[in-house]
Amino acid sequence: MRPLNDAVPPGISVRQLCLTLDQRPLFSELNLDIVGGAFTALLGASGVGKSSLMRVIAGLTPPTSGQINGSDGLPLAGRIAWMGQQDLLYPWLTVEQNVCLASRLKGKKADRDLAQHLLARVGLSHCARARPATLSGGMRQRVALARTLYTRQPIVLMDEPFSALDALTRTQIQTLAAEVLVGHTVLLITHDAAEACRLSHHLLVMGAAGIDTCPPLRGLPPRAADDISVIQSQATLLKQLSRLGG
Repeated sequence: MRPLNDAVPPGISVRQLCLTLDQRPLFSELNLDIVGGAFTALLGASGVGKSSLMRVIAGLTPPTSGQINGSDGLPLAGRIAWMGQQDLLYPWLTVEQNVCLASRLKGKKADRDLAQHLLARVGLSHCARARPATLSGGMRQRVALARTLYTRQPIVLMDEPFSALDALTRTQIQTLAAEVLVGHTVLLITHDAAEACRLSHHLLVMGAAGIDTCPPLRGLPPRAADDISVIQSQATLLKQLSRLGG
């Protein structure tokens, strides 16, 4: 499901980005290009600045200096959807109402047809009138994914959205996310090398000196966990993370 039309969505262009928090420089003169219409995973050691970088890209944290735009040269504001580790569903709203939250916040009429379509895509049509408290963790993340898609934004930022799930549920939701986010520009932060290699078109590793690219991945996501190319890419990625202290 493409976010708006059949055109390839914009990528993300980061130029000379600097960020200092509490008098501590997190990164300096960072340059980065995220490919439009593709799934890119960003890995690195805890505290290196991955989540801070994502918050700057999302416009939630102002940079100390530097520029962030779409690859089309236009600002990213109004073109980004966010999915975090916590589903943040409103317990007093139904599943369908949670999916339509963007309309509710804007004072607009909910697009129930779109919500039902998205719930069907994530396998939760039968839960539209349920409350979040009645759902499992995996089901709640499916609702959060549908809510993310409901915004119909071309760029999706994901900060470890599957890390709180058990191994089997995580694999299922990973596969679902890769399938329903086709046609979006996705930046995923993860500490899971296997997850990155299953889901991504491109891999990036963030270290103290900046961001390094990784060797190209073979095939298209979602890849099988036991695919030999996934296993080989995971081993290569772990070595690169180890060199950078990840």
